[in-house]
Amino acid sequence: MKTGTIRQILLITDGCSNQGEDPIAMAALAKEQGITVNVIGVMEQDVIDEQGMTEIEGIAMSGGGVSQIVYAQQLSQTVQMVTRKAMTQTLQGVVNKELQQILGGGRTVEDLPPEQRGEVMEVVDELGETVELDVLILVDTSASMKHKLPTVKEALLDLSLSLNARSGDNRFSVFVFPGKRKDVEKLLDWTPRLESLTSIFAKLTTGGITPTGPAIREALSHFNKKRSLRSLLSGDDESFFEESV
Repeated sequence: MKTGTIRQILLITDGCSNQGEDPIAMAALAKEQGITVNVIGVMEQDVIDEQGMTEIEGIAMSGGGVSQIVYAQQLSQTVQMVTRKAMTQTLQGVVNKELQQILGGGRTVEDLPPEQRGEVMEVVDELGETVELDVLILVDTSASMKHKLPTVKEALLDLSLSLNARSGDNRFSVFVFPGKRKDVEKLLDWTPRLESLTSIFAKLTTGGITPTGPAIREALSHFNKKRSLRSLLSGDDESFFEESV
């Protein structure tokens, strides 16, 4: 099987968007471009706004990703679980497409006999350890997130450690919304390690608005810039997963 890069947006928020484009429509656009959108809703004292919960689930559904509502103290393990679960889902989708080409008749992994199914899932697990992974992390820095940011920082450092234990290459980029001077601001460009977030997060300011739609749009633009640069350097515009998912 050819290899490529799995591309994910990981959105961490505690509420509803209230400015700019519809985030659900932006997530659908991401999915069309082969980018999965995963959403973690951070709740506090059993409370998360019902409208916010509907939006979180809607963004993940239209972005082909995973959503999870979680207490701040459980954020670290959830960030890792959501990222890996979405990666497995993507790989399973790729394997199903290959199977349909080989077997015909719209057959998927679930239609195989148990022994063959087990062998295919072993391939999915192996790919999960070796495939390249690009994760662009969008962190909500609206006013209500202020005291949750230290927990977010620790969760992202743990994610970096966890994923760097794989043999495949990882690249992370971090954007916050709202930024100091505009709706969305880049904190960290593509890097295999997130340690530099420690100093950056301490200086973050929080604001009242939640421009989730513009944040997803900016994430797509950043992915596309990276892709254009890669194709310019390599002469090859597409990778397998970008074509197939």
